[in-house]
Amino acid sequence: MGRPLWFVKLLEKAYPLRFLAARATKVPIVGQITDHLLFEGDDVIYLPQDRVIQVNQPIDVPDEMVLPSQVVAYFIEQANYHWVMDFCPCRDANGCKEYPIDLGCLFLGEATLGINSRFGRRVTQEEALEHVRRCREAGLVHMIGRNKLDTVWLGVGPGSKLLTVCNCCPCCCLWSVLPHAAPRIGSKVTRMPGVTVSVSEQCVGCGTCTQGVCFVDAIHLNNGRAVISDECRGCGRCVNVCPQKAIELSVDGGRFVEKTIDRLSPLVDVS
Repeated sequence: MGRPLWFVKLLEKAYPLRFLAARATKVPIVGQITDHLLFEGDDVIYLPQDRVIQVNQPIDVPDEMVLPSQVVAYFIEQANYHWVMDFCPCRDANGCKEYPIDLGCLFLGEATLGINSRFGRRVTQEEALEHVRRCREAGLVHMIGRNKLDTVWLGVGPGSKLLTVCNCCPCCCLWSVLPHAAPRIGSKVTRMPGVTVSVSEQCVGCGTCTQGVCFVDAIHLNNGRAVISDECRGCGRCVNVCPQKAIELSVDGGRFVEKTIDRLSPLVDVS
């Protein structure tokens, strides 16, 4: 039946040590062991918020609009098993005051049958779609992919039968450790194919985008202007908060949804 509840509560107690643990992975042998135990075979993609994306191709009618959330909807519709967490361990551990703690991860695939029933509940396809809709409305950002870490802390498997849809906030996201982790681990979590985030000439250097907005601390001011580093995972939160509308997120081409689906489908069988 997976891990007991006390195990998760123990992990929450250790949550403040996550940055120290991430920095330790830069020690070669520690990084190799950690990668093998917790991240081997991972491919996790951050999806931009629907409302901030620009598609760099002509779209004549609204029905043709493609959105990042359609990736999540596709896998929900393909899955035979849907499991919603009743809480987010990251926000719970941090005592989050900005975002709902009760909107937890969505897990898809046969491996969900082994999750402890005290963590959440099995839901229908319609309930899963409603859950992710509520997450988006709350300002949370989807992260989707094969994540071995989840099979470890949940105590389920195999990894090829568990797809994670994490709903992240910037203040508590576990993956804020990425800039501190070894590159071999950080490279497992990427932006959506084709996503570009750029700063236009409208930037006045107000610094709003640098104030706890980016979960990987990828935005800094340089000579009075915002600069986005390669650490950016393309979530689009900075686009939302910029008072000058000076940050733009765009996707090249119209197949970015299909490319994301094609990339993840061979890794996890959710049917």
